[in-house]
Amino acid sequence: MNKRIKDCFSKLSKKNKKALITFLTAGDPNFNLSSELIKELPSAGADIIEIGMPFSDPMADGPAIQASSLRAIKAGHTMQNTFEIISSFRKDNTITPIILMGYFNPIYNYGTEKFINKIISLGVDGIIIVDLPPEEDMEFCDMAHQKGLSFIRLATPTTDKARLNKIMQKTDGFLYYVSITGVTGSIKPDISEVKDAIFAIKDQIQIPVCVGFGIKTTEDVKNIISFADGVIVGSALVNIIEDKKSEASIKEGILKKVKDLASVL
Repeated sequence: MNKRIKDCFSKLSKKNKKALITFLTAGDPNFNLSSELIKELPSAGADIIEIGMPFSDPMADGPAIQASSLRAIKAGHTMQNTFEIISSFRKDNTITPIILMGYFNPIYNYGTEKFINKIISLGVDGIIIVDLPPEEDMEFCDMAHQKGLSFIRLATPTTDKARLNKIMQKTDGFLYYVSITGVTGSIKPDISEVKDAIFAIKDQIQIPVCVGFGIKTTEDVKNIISFADGVIVGSALVNIIEDKKSEASIKEGILKKVKDLASVL
């Protein structure tokens, strides 16, 4: 497991706390504000930062995060700009883990080994590639593990025991449990069903399990952290960028939301 991710969960466990993982798309709504927001998330209460790499066809994401990718692309955001945001973050913060989330096509076009070497050099700790299943991950996953980059996989309500075993063969950092059947931000999860699923998963695996998709309120967070090791919040933050008119109101709204969510952990 990547050291920064391992240390983060270890420190939280010693304090009897759970992880708040926040998601924002790089470059949304523009490069400067995106960079500022990501830098300030830890002081607002985020334990791990998940950064989305804008993609023109984010099929696993709901309307809010799809729109965030399109806003970033329309503003001229590039892969290089994402690298610059990470580099700027790491100048001031060498503790908070960074997870990149995205799709394989831009990585493949950049060059798989070149990409892995680049993000490790910048201080990225883990990656989620939502459209790269275990059957097709040899080129990326093995190389990532060899170089100390955590490859984080998703499990869903339809993931059976046999499939989970296959997923976990090359998963580290934490397991991302998708709380609903559908895309991000679409519906609220059934807490009792998620709880049963997490207990069953924890009987099989030894790494932390964090829950995402559909988590928007402090009540949602309270419910999830009673049985999971962390929560992942994305659409609830990205929606603020879409709803607010000024950069000042976007920044204030997102940081307040993160502080509110962190207050119940």
